[in-house]
Amino acid sequence: MTSQEPSQTASAVYVYEAPLRLWHWINAGAIVVLMITGYLIGNPPWPLQIGQPSNHYLMGDVRFLHFTAAYVFAIGLLFRVYWAFVGNAHARELFIVPIWKKTWWQGLWHEIRWYLFLDRKPRKYIGHNPLAQSAMFGLFVVGAVFQIITGFALYGEGTGYGSWQYNLFTSWVMPLFGNSQNVHTWHHLGMWYLVIFVIAHVYVAVREDIMSQQSMVSTMVSGWRYFRGDQS
Repeated sequence: MTSQEPSQTASAVYVYEAPLRLWHWINAGAIVVLMITGYLIGNPPWPLQIGQPSNHYLMGDVRFLHFTAAYVFAIGLLFRVYWAFVGNAHARELFIVPIWKKTWWQGLWHEIRWYLFLDRKPRKYIGHNPLAQSAMFGLFVVGAVFQIITGFALYGEGTGYGSWQYNLFTSWVMPLFGNSQNVHTWHHLGMWYLVIFVIAHVYVAVREDIMSQQSMVSTMVSGWRYFRGDQS
């Protein structure tokens, strides 16, 4: 048993504080909006129409929703970094993956076997298990930072030379990737990268809620992780 595992007598442990839970659900909503609007921007389903432009501004509304959700997503990630410093120990698990610990690697190997149905008995963790922790950092954090950088680089093309978006992102991202089209392509691929993360995240959360005898989905609502059955 590691320090991240519940004690033998624990039936419930308070894990996620209210600000973290609020961020989680706002962030989830922003991601959904970004994915839907991003897909529509890349693959417009509406044909060109003749008439007053103000009556055919649907794509403009889609872009506005995308930009708004992007700001929510980016500001939310900055808040999440801040909360990693001021929140409890579990608030830091998203960013600090203890790869220097032998017990972490042992736990990672066990979780891989558990998810592949090669191990019949799950381990119970108060916070993220090692596999979830590595996936959250490698898929979500890295993917989110990449999308924010490439997204604001593209946005800076519209706000123009001299804007903070252009100075902070566009000015160096465009030369790094070669041209605007390359940034568009990588930003689009980044969207699918996060789609894979979302699908895996939802599947694993529901699977663990059912099979590992510890709450997952409800924990991100109440903050409490409940343990059922044998704690050994």
